[in-house]
Amino acid sequence: MRINKFLANCNLGSRRKVEEFIKDGDIKVNGKICTNLGTQIIEEDIVEFEGKKLSPDGEKIYLALNKPKEYLVTKEDTHGRRTIYSLLPDKYQNLKYVGRIDYDSEGLLFMTNDGDWANKVTHPKYKLPKTYEVMLNKAISPQNIEKLRNGIVIEGQKTLPARVKEVGKNRLHMTISEGRKRQIRLMIQAVGSGTYNLKRIQIGKFRLGNLKLGNFKEIKNPKNLI
Repeated sequence: MRINKFLANCNLGSRRKVEEFIKDGDIKVNGKICTNLGTQIIEEDIVEFEGKKLSPDGEKIYLALNKPKEYLVTKEDTHGRRTIYSLLPDKYQNLKYVGRIDYDSEGLLFMTNDGDWANKVTHPKYKLPKTYEVMLNKAISPQNIEKLRNGIVIEGQKTLPARVKEVGKNRLHMTISEGRKRQIRLMIQAVGSGTYNLKRIQIGKFRLGNLKLGNFKEIKNPKNLI
């Protein structure tokens, strides 16, 4: 097994993240620093990160969490703000979050100890669609909705086309296949409106459904969702 896949299976992060650890010389194989991304790991090898021996996780766990507003998507916060891990029992504290949601936004977030699966959800090359319910604080014209559908320039770069559907007064469902920071809010701002509530309601084929705010549930067939 290639070293990056082995490290991802040890719940050390996505393949992109663990490749950074390798390049930075943070990984040892059989007592020697390993910086070769092509290294193959066999059962007898001893792999270490920061002096700790690594081993692949056994049972793979996949959670869907309905993140409330004003919770940080991080393990710890130096300012004492609430994080998503305060919503989880002890047995799930080792899981990694998959992607992010802004502090002021809410909705669907995945958590898992399966690094390969997490990479497929987040890596730009897979273009996994994500759908958001957008509550506007100002009406938006049909012309500007069409601009959103065709892609719009934010922070000097044009977005990919988006699916946009009006589902009520000043309420949209927007589906994008990128993960740029605060992308939905910036797109809405760019056409002269604003967002007062943003909720992610679907990732790939998985819908948030009736999962209550602040609650979570295990996903039984994760590989069918992406």
